[in-house]
Amino acid sequence: MFERFLQWPRLIKRLMTVASDILVLGLALWGSVSLHRDQLYAPSQHDVLLYLLTLTVTVAVFIRLGLYRAVLRFLSDRAILTISAGSLCSVAALWFFSLLLQKPISSAVLVTYGALAFLFVGGTRFGTRALINRPGARNKEAVGIVGVGDTARQLASALQQGTEFRPAAFFAPTPVADLSLIAAIPVYNLGHAERVVRELGLKKLLLALDESAEDVPPSFKSRQRLQVLNQLESLSVPVQAVPSVSCLVSGRVRISDIRDLEVEDLLGRESVSIHNEQVQQAIAGCNVLVTGAGGSIGSELCRQILRQQPQKLVLFEQSEYALYQIERELRQLMAADRYEVELVPVLGSVLHRRRCSSVMTENQVELVYHAAAYKHVPLVEHNVIEGVQNNVFGTWYAAEAAIEAGVQRFVLISTDKAVRPPNVMGASKRLAELVLQGLATRQSATVFTMVRFGNVLGSSGSVVPLFREQIREGGPVTVTHPDICRFFMTIPEAAQLVLQAGTMAGGGEVFVLDMGEPVKIADLARKMIHLMGLTEKTLSNPGGDIEVVFTGLRPGEKLFEELLIGNDPQGTTHPRIMMAREHAEPWHQVSELLEQLSRASRAFDRQRIIQLLYQAPLGYQPVERPEASGADIGMGASNVRPFKVGGDKAG
Repeated sequence: MFERFLQWPRLIKRLMTVASDILVLGLALWGSVSLHRDQLYAPSQHDVLLYLLTLTVTVAVFIRLGLYRAVLRFLSDRAILTISAGSLCSVAALWFFSLLLQKPISSAVLVTYGALAFLFVGGTRFGTRALINRPGARNKEAVGIVGVGDTARQLASALQQGTEFRPAAFFAPTPVADLSLIAAIPVYNLGHAERVVRELGLKKLLLALDESAEDVPPSFKSRQRLQVLNQLESLSVPVQAVPSVSCLVSGRVRISDIRDLEVEDLLGRESVSIHNEQVQQAIAGCNVLVTGAGGSIGSELCRQILRQQPQKLVLFEQSEYALYQIERELRQLMAADRYEVELVPVLGSVLHRRRCSSVMTENQVELVYHAAAYKHVPLVEHNVIEGVQNNVFGTWYAAEAAIEAGVQRFVLISTDKAVRPPNVMGASKRLAELVLQGLATRQSATVFTMVRFGNVLGSSGSVVPLFREQIREGGPVTVTHPDICRFFMTIPEAAQLVLQAGTMAGGGEVFVLDMGEPVKIADLARKMIHLMGLTEKTLSNPGGDIEVVFTGLRPGEKLFEELLIGNDPQGTTHPRIMMAREHAEPWHQVSELLEQLSRASRAFDRQRIIQLLYQAPLGYQPVERPEASGADIGMGASNVRPFKVGGDKAG
């Protein structure tokens, strides 16, 4: 019946609504007089004229207030105010026409009529809305909302207007009295979630914790979120989250845009604070160049730098598509926030020293953030020459170009894999650090510094998207080793701390970011399985949904990552940034090693490169150790091993 009604032309439905109002308003007039006289009465001719004039004016007022433009199925609570105003105008019209026609009406009748008019007009509309929406609500998926703050209430309202989900319960993270109601939806303690999910048949839980309160410290918000997720992990329904407050404020998403849980939700990390005045003072008005500008770290550095409003931002990238993407995004940010920054997109490789030098000189670059690197451990392990060329010689050439161009500050983005590396990627990054440390001692015009940190969430190759894809495909989830652990940090956090550390540099320092506690990858995989509403398939639970399979460590992969070579880091003015006491080598020794690596690279001698890396004071410990050969040349007081240089070929 209602489906047929909804298909009628809009004009017909409006005329039916007007007719309905005339009918119920007339009933309200007759009923108010009957109640006052305490008996049913038949209106006289003068009464009918009074009623018609009142009804005519009332309908005209409703039209003027826009009541008939509202779509009944999407009627909002604001309609109550419109109906109240219209009812008051109707009472005023009844009183005016009663005086004009000399048919005095008592104040009791006027009050009763106003109340009945409001109830009848509003009741027909909201009753019709409920009848229309009831079949659709019955077909919606029942969900629970974790949270009772503003975010949770906005989410419930948005879902009620939508077509997919029906909010059936609120869950309060802190104890509340059961049987409370918010917008006619019951509120339960989170501790009763298992029973409520079963009884109400909830298909999903939506995380909508209100974290926008300024008086609540970030550490408490993170701990509360982690505690809530730990409670929800044992439930047999998937858990998703609403967008963050920053995304909502920026307008990129709506409150109804629901996403899967990210690993930062699962880790409960505290947000990073930076000394923004110090960073802005170092960057604002300067000419800045970012190498690897299209990569995960490089692109976020560009976003953060843009907010500090430099005079010029040079995007140096070898991938055409990546450069196009980041330039397009930054120009959109500039238009939205009205930044006046000159963007210079440059296609080029850091292996072309003259190209680097000309770009820095032409754009009068003052700050360089060197993020260009090959960082995937297994790929570099199978492509040793390319990895060493890009990570070591690319850093060297970019640094020498910075010296030639008179760059004031050069910051290398390093990695925790540079500490006692068992793989070529880590060894190449540690050698890149030695190159900058050596250049820092060779000259003082350009300040060289390095910032070392661990895995970033959401970067290319991150385990989280891989795990999510494997879970959706029915498994198995592949983990290399049961005990493998990693440090994690979000890309914006890492970029902010890199900018902060860059302002502290005096020359040759290795800064280390505090990554928090290491995370066991197998535990992370299990947590993702549970929070997606599935169970792990094990020997004790053969009927589970997803199996976790251990595939063995990949070539060059470590069980535990480290951030320091020594155990005596120095503190800095920022609580999340430390300064490592790392061993450095004199430049003439480093340059000799670079010359040997260059000859081996030109000869495509992979084994010779590995041997040179092994003999150098990098702490490199490959699975298969190459045999030493050639004459010994010491490289200072290295506590690792003496450095040996021989002929061009492995001995």
